[in-house]
Formats: sequence, C-alpha cells, structure tokens
Amino acid sequence: MPAPTPPRRVTIVDVARHAQVSTTAVSKVLRGAYGASPEMRAKVRRAIEELGYRPLAAARGLRGRTYTVGVMLPDIRNPFFPEVLDGITARLAATEYQVFLGTGCNGEAAEARVTEAMIDRGMDGLVLIAPVSSRGHLERVAAAVPTVVVGRHGRSDAYDTVVDDDVLGARLVVSHLVGLGHRRIAHIEHHDTDPTRVAEMPNSLRADGYRRAMREFGLVDDIVSTSYTHQGGYDGARELLARVEVPTAIFAGADIVAMGVLQALDEAGLSVPHHISLAGYDNTAFAALSPISLTSVDQAGRQIGDNAARLLLERVEDRGKGTEQVKLEPGLVVRRSTGVPAG
Repeated sequence: MPAPTPPRRVTIVDVARHAQVSTTAVSKVLRGAYGASPEMRAKVRRAIEELGYRPLAAARGLRGRTYTVGVMLPDIRNPFFPEVLDGITARLAATEYQVFLGTGCNGEAAEARVTEAMIDRGMDGLVLIAPVSSRGHLERVAAAVPTVVVGRHGRSDAYDTVVDDDVLGARLVVSHLVGLGHRRIAHIEHHDTDPTRVAEMPNSLRADGYRRAMREFGLVDDIVSTSYTHQGGYDGARELLARVEVPTAIFAGADIVAMGVLQALDEAGLSVPHHISLAGYDNTAFAALSPISLTSVDQAGRQIGDNAARLLLERVEDRGKGTEQVKLEPGLVVRRSTGVPAG
C-alpha cells in the first residue's frame, strides 16, 4: 500500500483566497504594516486561525524580522534566573515575539557558541543574563543584533544594561546582622580574577559592598571565595566551620549558595539561626518556603526581566537610540534564618 500523501502546508495564497483579499493585504497584516484597515485585519486573522496558517520563520526573516528573541542564561540550575525569564516573557506576551533559550554554562567559549547560533538563526534581539564574556565580544554581538545585557554594571555605547544595586544589597545584609548583634560575619563570594568582570559582575560588587559595610561598622571582613553554586556554598561553609573561631553569621552571595551552606550546617549538627545566622541574595521562591525561611535580598527578578524586554523592544525599533542603564534598588526580606548570636 502506498504511503499516504502528507498534507500540504497552508500558504499565504490560501489565506488570501479564504479571506477574499489579495496576498498583498495578507502580507501587510502579517508584517503589521500601514494600510490595512481594522476590518481587513480581522478577516485575515480569522482566515489564519481557521486554516491553521503558520508563516515560515525563514521567510519572515527575509522580510525583515523573525519575531524571535534569544535569551542566554548562565546556569539553568540557579532558581533566580527563571524569575528574570518570567519578567521577559510577561513583557513579550502581548507581542508576536517568541523566546528561545540557550545556556552559556558560565564560560566564554560556550557563550560565544550560543550567541553566534542565535545570530545565525536571524533572531531579532538578544537578552544576555550575567554573561562572563569580554566587553569586546558583547559589543560585537550588539553590533550584529539588538542586545540587552543583564547584570553587568559597565556601560557601553553598543548595548543597554539592567542591573541591581549590588553594593547596597550587601550593605542591607550586613546592617541587618549587625543590628542583631553579630560581629563575626563571613561572606561566601564567587571567585573571579578577570579585571573587567571584577569591576562589572554582581558577585564582585556584592563582595565590595560587604567589605565597605564591615569597615563602616568597624568590623573585620572575612571572605571565602568559591562559586555561586550549591557546591560552592557547601564548600565555603565547610571551610568556615573548620576554623577555630567560627562566624556567628554567614552572608551567602546568592540563594543557591545558601542552600549549600544549609546542607553543610545540617551535616555538622548545627541549626539556623540557633547556632549560625544565614542570609542569602535573590529572594528566590524557595527562600520563602516555611522549612527554609531564608532572609534574603530581593532584587526583583521579574522587574529586571521586564525592563530588559522593554529596552530590547525599543532597541529593535530604533537601533540608533542612545544606550540606557536601568539600576534597580533592592530590599531585604527578613525571615527566620537570621537571629541574635548564640550564647
């Protein structure tokens, strides 16, 4: 028995016939171009829905846009980044744009592969979340396609940026812990030696904010350098617990780091905040879970994503506009993981 003939793909000609309009009219509606009346747009949209017409992305790209946005995440395991993504998708929900994800794996080579693949596929714009690539690479990407960078504090004439005031966020944590009576406050940071990233990345600015706040209160800083991962938090806490004088409070540079700290404390038979107070950064969804109840800095991930998508849409419409940096002010959400020092 011969194989059944696959159904023919619906074309713009089919839509025009069904709506009883010209193919030019259908094209105008698809492109959102001037010259199509509300009545014509309604007829064409109805025909598209009834026929199940899907325009080829490649063909749309040849006409100027693919209505796709690429979002690069550094690590899909960090629960903060999906909150930024939620803000991006919510802003784009009322548009024709669809979001495609790629992971940079916290490495320059992987980031280059992801961004180049997105550019090669004709995406209309990119949102790069906490990229570790050099300024030169980011500016080459932005020269090829409208780009918004999230989490890099340096300004550029090539791309827009959205950041949190990480120095202030760190100070909020230290001030809170000092107010509870803590004097031995340790910080677990993400280790980096690249001069540009040290000047621009959130982890470096949080560590700098911690140092400044500790000096302001007349205290000695105590920093352990690992990574912004669960394992990094676990290793950092193990190092701190091995000391003769253990800190009474730990400021983890990210909530995912705090989860590793909690594991290490539990294995050591210590509880939070009875033995050691713990604060994180990001105010992710699990920080509010009752068994965890983590004091954490809220940097409004959804608001960051919303601003990033807004800036990208504006950049797509006007490549010549001046670049903009949006800096959001964080707040501290106090929960049960912090309390007065033991003893």
